[in-house]
Amino acid sequence: MAKVPLTSIGHARDALIDSKTFDKNRTALHERHELLEERRDAVHQGWGEKYRERVHEKGKLTARERIDFLKDPGTELREVGTFVNYGRKFGKLSSPAAGVVTAFTRIEGRWTMVIANDNTVASGSWWPLTSEKIQRAQEMALRLHLAVVYLVDCSGLFLPEQSRSFPGRTGAGHIFKKNSDLAAAGVPQIAGVFGDCIAGGGYMPLISDRVYMTEQAYMVIAGAALIKGAKSQNLSSLLIGGPEVHVHQSGCADVRVPDDETALVQIRAEVGRLASPCTEFYRHGADPGEPFYAARELEGLFPADHRMTYEAEEVLARLVDRSLFWEILENRGREMMVGIGRVQGLYMGFVINRQGIIPDPEHHDGKKAAGILYKEGIAKVAAFSRACNDDGIPIIWLQDISGFDIGVEAEKLGLLGYGSSLIYTNSSNQTPMFTILLRKASGAGYYAMAGHPYEPVLQISTPLTRQSVMEGRTLAIAAFNTKLDDDFCIATDDPEERAEIEQGMRATEERIEGDMDPYKSAAQMDTDEIVGLDELRDWVELFAETSYQANGYRRTKNPRIWSLHDLAALTEPRG
Repeated sequence: MAKVPLTSIGHARDALIDSKTFDKNRTALHERHELLEERRDAVHQGWGEKYRERVHEKGKLTARERIDFLKDPGTELREVGTFVNYGRKFGKLSSPAAGVVTAFTRIEGRWTMVIANDNTVASGSWWPLTSEKIQRAQEMALRLHLAVVYLVDCSGLFLPEQSRSFPGRTGAGHIFKKNSDLAAAGVPQIAGVFGDCIAGGGYMPLISDRVYMTEQAYMVIAGAALIKGAKSQNLSSLLIGGPEVHVHQSGCADVRVPDDETALVQIRAEVGRLASPCTEFYRHGADPGEPFYAARELEGLFPADHRMTYEAEEVLARLVDRSLFWEILENRGREMMVGIGRVQGLYMGFVINRQGIIPDPEHHDGKKAAGILYKEGIAKVAAFSRACNDDGIPIIWLQDISGFDIGVEAEKLGLLGYGSSLIYTNSSNQTPMFTILLRKASGAGYYAMAGHPYEPVLQISTPLTRQSVMEGRTLAIAAFNTKLDDDFCIATDDPEERAEIEQGMRATEERIEGDMDPYKSAAQMDTDEIVGLDELRDWVELFAETSYQANGYRRTKNPRIWSLHDLAALTEPRG
């Protein structure tokens, strides 16, 4: 019987790094973590206390209060899309979290995706990027076959910005296409309707398997004000499409309940009727276990300066159960580290960039810089990715990459072709893939390592993440290349022209550095969430549990017949 040869990796913190450096790193990162918490809290406030009071005066709960009531006691949410629209203004108004909360939430022991209109932000209206954020959450649920719970309290499009929300391939109407895709795939959908559900807000719950309506809720194609203007009829929205109409007459809703709390109790019961999680079966008798080395130590092991290095093994040792790992193809393409570890007792594949200068007898001076993709490393990662897909093992990509090797030798070795092979593999994989941008996520390396454009189930960033084609200084040199000599010095003796070029290069560098801010990426949905390094183990646990919770929708081989064993056997030293 083929066994998974997990062995200990990692070292105690004091054997890796001196206390002074560790504390310096942790202090620098602590400031960024504090900023993250401060900005999260600001988003969670919605439009503030005044608007929360308005909701309470109506006898209703806010969206975040509904989710807190719904989730299992003592469990944490894993919110995604927190910073969508962060920093953007629409006239004088903002739309915290794009006016909708989307979160992985544990209900009755089952991970679900909860999508809740924030009724403290313009009565739960849809802003630019709201529909895209909802669809992104629906896509995550579809890929993992997680039940979706909609907490609907939506007054339709925020009309002053309708031109950026209504049309287009991912406009508001595409939400209902996603509702249909989920239904066609057999993914359960449950909706609670709590208030204004006008136009698109009215359509959103209808394809759900169960629809609950409170006494204050109504679902209408057009509200009373619009009907009064169009047909000169004086009606209330409750009379047009309240629970009396839709539960007892039209059949567009299933159950009428008196208030928010009752609806949420009923929704919890519905989730409890779904199939039990399959995670225990897929543990193959293993017990979950914490990493032997504390995951919180990552705060002090990562240098805040992206030019400084750390050990990839030490990162994995603080993410996988009991710090046990099976490294595969360890003597080939050493700029990359690939292998298998358990998380919550469940097998997960890992791909991570090594950092620093590493030995390489085939390189021209016997060594090479890691954090870059070379021929052998690309082939190694592609083979590992294919094998994980064949075996049904979910993959976690830990990126800290500057890009592909470049130059005459790289082109002669066919890096374009090897890179295309890796891109094809990651584009066509069916096994769940998750991407964590640790620090640098640059150039085509970001793409090749399952970056957002290659549709991982979920991509998260840290406060250290820098997403770009290239660093600011490098890009400024490329942009002003025609003004520079072979040593990249400004090629003019004219003082005015020199000053103009210097100013232009400086402005370009500063703009690119600003563009690399992870909050800007999150605001425009170029990454799904920003999380602290001290939270990475929690997120990796989510990746594992959600990947294995459902059964029957993807192939998951037992470990005895993994093709990874064949790959390892054929590359072991002989004799």
